[in-house]
Amino acid sequence: MPEKAYIALEDGTVYEGEQFGASGVHVGEVVFNTSMMGYQEIFTDPSYARQIVTMTYPQIGNYGVNPDDVESPHPWIDGVIVKEYSPYPSNYRMTGSLGDWLREHGVVGISGIDTRMLTKKLRVNGSMKGCIATGDQDPDELVKRARDWQGMTGLDCVNIVSRKEPQVWTDGVHDLAGSIVSKSALKYHVVAFDFGFKESILRLLVHHGAKVTILPASSTAEEVLEYKPDGIFLANGPGDPEAVTYAIDTIRKLLSVSDKTGLPIFGICLGVQLMAWAFGGKTFKLKFGHRGVNQPVMNHDTGKVEITAQNHGFAIDPSSLPNDLRVTHTNLNDRTVEGLQHTRLPIFGVQYHPEASSGPHDARYLFRRFDKFMETYLKS
Repeated sequence: MPEKAYIALEDGTVYEGEQFGASGVHVGEVVFNTSMMGYQEIFTDPSYARQIVTMTYPQIGNYGVNPDDVESPHPWIDGVIVKEYSPYPSNYRMTGSLGDWLREHGVVGISGIDTRMLTKKLRVNGSMKGCIATGDQDPDELVKRARDWQGMTGLDCVNIVSRKEPQVWTDGVHDLAGSIVSKSALKYHVVAFDFGFKESILRLLVHHGAKVTILPASSTAEEVLEYKPDGIFLANGPGDPEAVTYAIDTIRKLLSVSDKTGLPIFGICLGVQLMAWAFGGKTFKLKFGHRGVNQPVMNHDTGKVEITAQNHGFAIDPSSLPNDLRVTHTNLNDRTVEGLQHTRLPIFGVQYHPEASSGPHDARYLFRRFDKFMETYLKS
């Protein structure tokens, strides 16, 4: 029989369910994701570090796991909350069950929770600090642990997930069988800051002709420029962008280089938030964030609506932006900023995930834009 499991919230609410995955006690920010599929990609996305993820789709685990649908070598989440866990998965690509995979990586899962009720609570009250635990526990002690955790505001999670050494990446996009779809000639050299990279971003950069040198988040502007890049990429990642002061300072120096040379810079998610801070802008914490694969975004340049994959709990304050940064994309649910572009320089970024994985491919044109900027830079 499964062990008891609990999820305790900072407001004193405690839910009891059944364990699947690992045993243990973890604290984190309790959030919800509206995706119907893609749980393996979500759980291995470093942007979810220090978060306990509630999946709103009622049954999770039905297609198992496999070694190809991961965004990093292991899960980064601190817990999983589901309505119903499927212990008997079936899929021709699977190599094991979700529960066994979570257990192998030390991630606690809890099933049997009314995720509709929990999601409604998070929508009304906002994302909350929480504690997920298995076995015989004192609910009051779990609530205390949740309240004692510092929370995401002011928390630098980048230093948890970032690579510690440089790495060269040349693997392209693969198909469902794990084979490389195409091998483009590597025309460009992109230097990328690892704030919490999803591998599908790296694969798409290679797919569009770039050899990627990945550097630790703490790398200096001088270290970046030693590689003589044709473009700079600012990755996604977890936590509060305001706390990542070392990266903001470095990006500010690279913006100055771009102003003189036209060096292209592209940021995604946390990357574009850090870019905004480097330009003198600010961010604020969203009530419950954007997490899912169905977020509608207006592209102001084309007038078209893009359906996007997203995962962020902070947003850019448009009133804080300088005049030479224009808003290119807006979230149609809450009108928050989803994209920026410099009015004169080849510098741009988006708050959502154009690589999706999982999710729609409406926004993959942004990688082609980066490609064209680098082509122009090389000709100059």
